[in-house]
Amino acid sequence: MIFINARQAALIALERCRREGAWSGRVMDEIISKNALEKRDAALASKLCLGVIQNISLCEFYIDFYSSVKCNKLEPKVKDILMMGVYQLIFLDIPARAAVNESVVLCKKCGYERAAGLVNAVLRRIAENAAQLPDIPNVGSAEHLSIKYSHSQWLAEKLVTENGYEHTEAFFSCNNNSAALTIQVNTLKISVSEYKTLLSEAGINFKEHSYLDGCIILNGGNVNALPGFADGYFYVQDAAARTAVEIAGVKSGMRILDACSAPGGKSFASAIKMGNSGSILSCDIHEKKLGLVRNSAERLGINIISTSAADARKNNDSFNGAFDLVIADVPCSGIGVIGKKPEIRWKKESDIASLPDIQLDILHNLSSYVRCGGTLLYSTCTVLTEENEDVVRSFLREKDNFIAEPFEIGNIRAENGMYCFWPHIDGCDGFFAAKLKRIG
Repeated sequence: MIFINARQAALIALERCRREGAWSGRVMDEIISKNALEKRDAALASKLCLGVIQNISLCEFYIDFYSSVKCNKLEPKVKDILMMGVYQLIFLDIPARAAVNESVVLCKKCGYERAAGLVNAVLRRIAENAAQLPDIPNVGSAEHLSIKYSHSQWLAEKLVTENGYEHTEAFFSCNNNSAALTIQVNTLKISVSEYKTLLSEAGINFKEHSYLDGCIILNGGNVNALPGFADGYFYVQDAAARTAVEIAGVKSGMRILDACSAPGGKSFASAIKMGNSGSILSCDIHEKKLGLVRNSAERLGINIISTSAADARKNNDSFNGAFDLVIADVPCSGIGVIGKKPEIRWKKESDIASLPDIQLDILHNLSSYVRCGGTLLYSTCTVLTEENEDVVRSFLREKDNFIAEPFEIGNIRAENGMYCFWPHIDGCDGFFAAKLKRIG
């Protein structure tokens, strides 16, 4: 094994993310494991990789200001090294000398001897001016937010237009905070009070959700190391996704179809809510993902879940009118979970243009599976109107046997049967839920 340090590990991860479009968290875990990084190095490597991806536009802005060679002219790996250096100087409590020198050393190790001088000069200028860095231009504009919080320009413009400047700034800022880890207690195996005692005895700090019983919020950490993981005492699920199941009105004995189920959180929440009584069919287009659902259900002691590989856009006659509740957690842009998957902020608008049509097709097909008087729950992990309210309104215009059903949960009142959760407002992932009732 060739020994690599934290900065080398982060650089390898950034290159893979850039070249392969890989998810930073997954790549970083692979690199840490493969190279057996010490805990301290692993933490720094992860922080550097995540931090650079969260702040690409801002780092580029400062590099372009102080460098004679602009970012778009730099060798990609040299640019990655520079951005790592800038991130350390601005955001981390690392001595400036160490941040600069280590960046230069890394540049030389990668074979960029000629670029080492440039890296040294640019980072030294930024370090010298750290207390008075240049102002980001056009305060009050989408462009300003795009640079300051490093989100795509098109996304900044769209959200400012739809929701206003202050709302968009608060959302972007929240996306750059450390993401919490939210777990749900499996009350089929342990009571909420008993599990809280286990956490306290393990010295783990936590807080409880304001209105979701058994929803516990932690400051990150290794899921596998939490008390009772192997025993199935909990599973990982954000509060917003759990709320969707509460909105749907799940009850014991129901027959439920979770049409786009993987990794299974809504199926698990439903089963626990049902007291493991009734039936849940968890489907996904990818059979491999359903293996994860089955394994987790076994760990949790849930035996009312069965799985089937199925395309939610293709009708299955045997399902027509067969379910009390159909959960349609459709494929989406993922804009609501940027805080946990920072790469999403760099999606192009063209990448997601076809999604509303796919979402509407899924909704139309799944609606036929709902019995008269039953519920169709439409949900996404995005905050974009065209994937949320617009899809639901189009569906309701075309389906006169469905109505939007008002719901209330916590301090939320959704008179029109729809609600969009925002991280900076609701303290959870960005998420959308619509409760639709079949009336004929």
